[in-house]
Amino acid sequence: MNQWRIDDFAKALTSLSDNTVTSYVSDLRMFETWCARGDLIDPACVTRTNIRRYLAHLTTRKFARRTIARKIAAVRRYFKWAVANNVADLDPTSGVSVPAGSGRLPRVLDGREVTGLLEAGPDDDEPEWRRCRDDAVLEVLYGSGLRVSELCGLQVSSVALTVGAATVWGKGDKERRVPLSEPAVRALQRWIDVRPEVVAGDQGDALFSNEVGKRLTPRDVRRIIDRRSPTPTHPHALRHSFATHLLDGGADLRAVQELLGHADVATTQRYTHVSRERLSAAYREAHPRA
Repeated sequence: MNQWRIDDFAKALTSLSDNTVTSYVSDLRMFETWCARGDLIDPACVTRTNIRRYLAHLTTRKFARRTIARKIAAVRRYFKWAVANNVADLDPTSGVSVPAGSGRLPRVLDGREVTGLLEAGPDDDEPEWRRCRDDAVLEVLYGSGLRVSELCGLQVSSVALTVGAATVWGKGDKERRVPLSEPAVRALQRWIDVRPEVVAGDQGDALFSNEVGKRLTPRDVRRIIDRRSPTPTHPHALRHSFATHLLDGGADLRAVQELLGHADVATTQRYTHVSRERLSAAYREAHPRA
């Protein structure tokens, strides 16, 4: 098992976010396990035929195309590293094509759904601190369009409530400054006031925590949304809704790119397609000759 040196590979992924590294390592260990079942215990012995058989295996297991593409991307990146570090002589992924993912975005929440999520009434037995934290988490996710990992990584020192801004560390450890909406500023102030009662002393400057006082995780955020949302949705849908609602309101594409922290404007342009669909739907529903 040591021949794969997966831990060394993970340490080399310095340009990727912690969540991406975790996903790559998980995908690679899955591939390593599959290889071991066929007595392939040395990555240097993996051939292009093995990669194609693994691709067929993933397809047979009915993984989504995007998931398959991500898993093969992890294996491809690993073998580039393996060749550069003398773990393997050749890259068996070279020349292997993978079906493109659908590129589908989560459904954009409409105004009623956003209001229902952000202004849901408290449960009868809900502690005040949790209500304050959940309000702040959701207002920042939607109001500033943060990735969930960016929100979980926020420090108290990251937010400047007096000027309504936050400093965020995005993918590739790139820093950017994002505005905070007025509702987010108010919600954050209420949370910061009660935060010392909840956050464990060893968590330092962590802005948000879970029920046991540890730094908030993406899974914790999913639980918050499951608890608050009147309809099933995903944390990333708030980021998509943020971008789409800005573009629907006439915001400049480049400005939205900066707010989202996209390195390439082509990534942001996906939202213009969503907006056009929404405008077309509004036209069909409202225009008498549509």
